[in-house]
Amino acid sequence: MGRVTGRVCLVTGAARGIGRAIAEALLDEGADVCFADLNGERVAELATENAARAEAAGGRVMSAQVNVTKRDEVRAMMQKVAAEFGRVDVVFNNAGVNRPMNFLDVTEDNWHFIMDINGLGTLIGMQEAAHQMIAQGGGGKIINTASIASRQGFDNVAPYCASKWAVVSLTQSGARDLAKHDITVTGFAPGVVATEMWEEVDRDLMEIGAAQAPGQAMEEFASGILRGRVARPADITGTTTFLASPDSDYMTGQIVMIDGGMTLV
Repeated sequence: MGRVTGRVCLVTGAARGIGRAIAEALLDEGADVCFADLNGERVAELATENAARAEAAGGRVMSAQVNVTKRDEVRAMMQKVAAEFGRVDVVFNNAGVNRPMNFLDVTEDNWHFIMDINGLGTLIGMQEAAHQMIAQGGGGKIINTASIASRQGFDNVAPYCASKWAVVSLTQSGARDLAKHDITVTGFAPGVVATEMWEEVDRDLMEIGAAQAPGQAMEEFASGILRGRVARPADITGTTTFLASPDSDYMTGQIVMIDGGMTLV
């Protein structure tokens, strides 16, 4: 028996990076998992690729295309998962974006792009997950992806930092409101993780003059990590599976830092 055997889990932003790693780790521990992403073609491929993995652990796998800023799409996704697997037990609001700009150059478009997906997308995901869990009964778990950027501001990613502070606030607010429905709300905050998203951020930082060479930004961040290296997605999934499992049932309103010791708060 895996830690999440029999639990129906949904992960947004699951086409790559941390989201994909979370979803695959849940499969390995026996969950039924929906890979959800704006890139519907890619998550459909991942569901097919992971079919044998799911079967070996006693679970099932499916996919859903979704724009997390569109409430009707998020609601339809919840209903689709419930129709396929019978219910929804755990929802990871993991979809997120970043587009670095120096502080004085931040535009309204940059702000809205990041805040809509990272902030509004998390709110909608939480609300629609809660509606589904309340309707079916039995409680549930909502887990949000924050960041070290939710603990301090950085000069060239101000909207991203603001959006992740919003995730922390939403996690606490949701935990207070949903406790009466036996729904817990938690989150986790990664530091620098070697994923495709960081590669994009690295290129963006060079374009705005915040870094001069590929890999420079990651190297500079890594110099302050007590564990001595940047994270890999597999460094994150032990905690995310714990948060999805019964072992964390008494936790709510908390953000777990998984940053190798970058930020001590």
